[in-house]
Amino acid sequence: MEPEFCYGNGSCVRTVYPVTVRITLYLALGSAVVLTVLGNLFVIVSISHFKQLHTPTNYLTLSLAVSDFLLGVLVMFPGMINAVETCWYFGDMLCKLYTSSDVLLCTASILNLSFISIDRYYAVCHPMLYPRKITVHTAVVMILVTWCVSAVVGFGMIFLNLNIMGMEEFYYNNVVCEGGCILFTTGVASTLSAVIAFYIPGVIMLGTYLKIYMVAQRQVRTIGLQNTSSSKVDKHQRKATKTLAIIMGVFLSVWLPFFLCFIIDPLIGYSVPPALFNTFVWLGIFRSDMSDTKLFAE
Repeated sequence: MEPEFCYGNGSCVRTVYPVTVRITLYLALGSAVVLTVLGNLFVIVSISHFKQLHTPTNYLTLSLAVSDFLLGVLVMFPGMINAVETCWYFGDMLCKLYTSSDVLLCTASILNLSFISIDRYYAVCHPMLYPRKITVHTAVVMILVTWCVSAVVGFGMIFLNLNIMGMEEFYYNNVVCEGGCILFTTGVASTLSAVIAFYIPGVIMLGTYLKIYMVAQRQVRTIGLQNTSSSKVDKHQRKATKTLAIIMGVFLSVWLPFFLCFIIDPLIGYSVPPALFNTFVWLGIFRSDMSDTKLFAE
């Protein structure tokens, strides 16, 4: 059977799915986009509108919700069309904006969660120091660091062509084709970006929650069955932290397959199937975005 192309001979080869498969994919991915956008919009509006929610913790949650809301609008929606049609119909400049926004917003989401874990660490492990250490000013600094680092990793890497440095000839001769939009990275670029965007924040989250768990267990033994207002506050803090720890664990586990493939792919000659990459990306984005509403509810 003759292959189909996105824009005729010489352009990218297009994979044509059966109508039933395309409809199913659009319904499934479209639902994920809508749930992501509406869920995070709810968090954004609630924290912005109610003054009693203007706390350092909620400002960090707001930053997380903004990153995931933008991810739903700027990345998931065009990504859905690209995944189902297997062609990019929006031009080279929008492709660069799409891929750089993808890296930026995913990085921001992960960094926001790592700073939230630090907030929880002080709330549980150093409750007396918490009001002095985690202030609105501190939260603003954390948010600025999150977005600045994410912008450097995302837009800096793509628009300065750092992702293809040293492999320009291979990229333009073997990868680029009209109608395609993929994030191609060298081994060095993929490793550095994965370490900054995932592995360092992941280690921070795991370390802080291990410490929180140890302190929380010690508090349980100390408090015992006391029914004071202080113990009730501690109980609420532990419940919120436990919920957040579960969210973090799920978050890291669903993103781990993607970032492992992201690093390994250049080492094995870029042989990881694009469909597998897309599956890991959508799994990570959707599962992590849906955690925001649960996190805010706690």
